[in-house]
Amino acid sequence: MSYLADPRVDAYIDALPEWQQEICREVRDLVHTADPDVAETIKRTSQPYFVLDGNICALLAAKDHLNVFLYDGGIVPDPEGIITAGHDNKTARTIAFREGDPINAAALTLMFRQIIANNRAGGWRRLKARG
Repeated sequence: MSYLADPRVDAYIDALPEWQQEICREVRDLVHTADPDVAETIKRTSQPYFVLDGNICALLAAKDHLNVFLYDGGIVPDPEGIITAGHDNKTARTIAFREGDPINAAALTLMFRQIIANNRAGGWRRLKARG
Protein backbone atom coordinates (compact mmCIF):
# COMPACT_ATOMS: atom_id res chain seq x y z
CA MET A 1 0.00 0.00 0.00
CA SER A 2 1.31 3.41 -0.93
CA TYR A 3 0.50 6.59 1.00
CA LEU A 4 2.23 9.71 2.23
CA ALA A 5 3.67 8.75 5.61
CA ASP A 6 4.39 11.47 8.15
CA PRO A 7 7.94 10.92 9.47
CA ARG A 8 6.78 12.00 12.93
CA VAL A 9 4.26 9.14 12.94
CA ASP A 10 7.06 6.81 11.83
CA ALA A 11 9.19 8.01 14.75
CA TYR A 12 6.34 7.43 17.23
CA ILE A 13 5.77 3.90 15.96
CA ASP A 14 9.48 3.02 15.71
CA ALA A 15 9.98 3.89 19.41
CA LEU A 16 7.41 1.29 20.55
CA PRO A 17 7.92 -2.38 21.42
CA GLU A 18 7.75 -4.65 18.37
CA TRP A 19 4.25 -5.98 19.10
CA GLN A 20 2.84 -2.44 19.39
CA GLN A 21 4.65 -1.42 16.20
CA GLU A 22 2.93 -4.26 14.35
CA ILE A 23 -0.52 -3.19 15.55
CA CYS A 24 0.16 0.48 14.71
CA ARG A 25 1.35 -0.39 11.22
CA GLU A 26 -1.66 -2.58 10.54
CA VAL A 27 -4.10 0.06 11.81
CA ARG A 28 -2.25 2.69 9.78
CA ASP A 29 -2.55 0.59 6.63
CA LEU A 30 -6.25 -0.06 7.29
CA VAL A 31 -7.15 3.61 7.73
CA HIS A 32 -5.31 4.48 4.51
CA THR A 33 -7.04 1.57 2.77
CA ALA A 34 -10.38 2.97 3.90
CA ASP A 35 -9.72 6.10 1.84
CA PRO A 36 -6.59 7.13 -0.07
CA ASP A 37 -7.12 10.78 0.90
CA VAL A 38 -6.49 10.13 4.61
CA ALA A 39 -3.68 12.27 6.00
CA GLU A 40 -1.41 11.66 8.97
CA THR A 41 -0.41 14.23 11.55
CA ILE A 42 0.73 14.63 15.13
CA LYS A 43 -1.54 16.29 17.70
CA ARG A 44 -1.21 16.71 21.45
CA THR A 45 2.58 16.94 21.12
CA SER A 46 3.30 13.36 20.04
CA GLN A 47 0.11 11.41 19.31
CA PRO A 48 -0.47 10.12 15.75
CA TYR A 49 -3.82 11.15 14.26
CA PHE A 50 -5.39 10.14 10.98
CA VAL A 51 -7.65 12.80 9.50
CA LEU A 52 -9.92 13.49 6.56
CA ASP A 53 -12.44 16.33 6.89
CA GLY A 54 -12.03 15.78 10.65
CA ASN A 55 -10.45 13.25 12.98
CA ILE A 56 -10.85 9.58 12.12
CA CYS A 57 -8.67 7.91 14.72
CA ALA A 58 -5.60 8.30 16.91
CA LEU A 59 -3.02 5.92 18.35
CA LEU A 60 -1.84 5.93 21.95
CA ALA A 61 0.54 3.34 23.34
CA ALA A 62 0.34 2.34 27.00
CA LYS A 63 2.58 -0.02 28.94
CA ASP A 64 0.55 -3.19 28.33
CA HIS A 65 -1.77 -2.24 25.45
CA LEU A 66 -2.27 0.03 22.48
CA ASN A 67 -5.37 2.23 22.18
CA VAL A 68 -7.01 3.15 18.91
CA PHE A 69 -9.38 6.07 19.51
CA LEU A 70 -12.25 6.26 17.03
CA TYR A 71 -13.61 9.80 16.65
CA ASP A 72 -17.22 9.05 15.82
CA GLY A 73 -19.31 10.46 18.63
CA GLY A 74 -20.61 6.96 19.25
CA ILE A 75 -22.78 6.94 16.12
CA VAL A 76 -20.95 4.39 13.96
CA PRO A 77 -22.40 0.90 14.45
CA ASP A 78 -20.21 -1.77 16.04
CA PRO A 79 -21.92 -5.03 15.02
CA GLU A 80 -18.73 -7.05 15.57
CA GLY A 81 -18.28 -5.72 19.12
CA ILE A 82 -14.71 -4.49 18.61
CA ILE A 83 -15.09 -1.36 20.78
CA THR A 84 -13.58 -2.05 24.20
CA ALA A 85 -14.20 1.23 26.07
CA GLY A 86 -15.83 4.64 25.88
CA HIS A 87 -19.27 3.39 24.93
CA ASP A 88 -20.83 6.42 26.62
CA ASN A 89 -18.08 8.86 25.63
CA LYS A 90 -19.39 11.90 23.75
CA THR A 91 -16.52 12.15 21.24
CA ALA A 92 -14.41 9.00 20.95
CA ARG A 93 -14.59 5.31 21.67
CA THR A 94 -11.59 3.04 22.15
CA ILE A 95 -10.33 -0.28 20.91
CA ALA A 96 -7.56 -1.55 23.19
CA PHE A 97 -5.18 -4.14 21.81
CA ARG A 98 -2.92 -6.24 23.98
CA GLU A 99 0.03 -8.29 22.80
CA GLY A 100 -1.23 -11.16 20.66
CA ASP A 101 -4.72 -9.73 20.12
CA PRO A 102 -5.96 -10.11 16.56
CA ILE A 103 -7.26 -7.12 14.62
CA ASN A 104 -10.65 -7.57 13.00
CA ALA A 105 -9.49 -5.81 9.82
CA ALA A 106 -12.82 -6.01 8.00
CA ALA A 107 -14.82 -4.54 10.90
CA LEU A 108 -12.25 -1.83 11.64
CA THR A 109 -11.97 -0.80 7.97
CA LEU A 110 -15.76 -0.59 7.73
CA MET A 111 -15.85 1.64 10.83
CA PHE A 112 -13.12 3.86 9.34
CA ARG A 113 -15.11 4.19 6.11
CA GLN A 114 -18.25 5.13 8.03
CA ILE A 115 -16.39 7.71 10.12
CA ILE A 116 -14.92 9.21 6.93
CA ALA A 117 -18.38 9.31 5.30
CA ASN A 118 -19.74 11.06 8.41
CA ASN A 119 -16.85 13.55 8.33
CA ARG A 120 -17.58 14.32 4.69
CA ALA A 121 -21.26 14.80 5.56
CA GLY A 122 -20.38 17.51 8.06
CA GLY A 123 -19.06 15.52 11.01
CA TRP A 124 -20.66 13.43 13.71
CA ARG A 125 -21.65 16.49 15.77
CA ARG A 126 -23.75 17.87 12.92
CA LEU A 127 -25.20 14.42 12.16
CA LYS A 128 -26.17 13.90 15.82
CA ALA A 129 -27.82 17.34 15.90
CA ARG A 130 -29.94 16.39 12.89
CA GLY A 131 -31.03 13.36 14.90
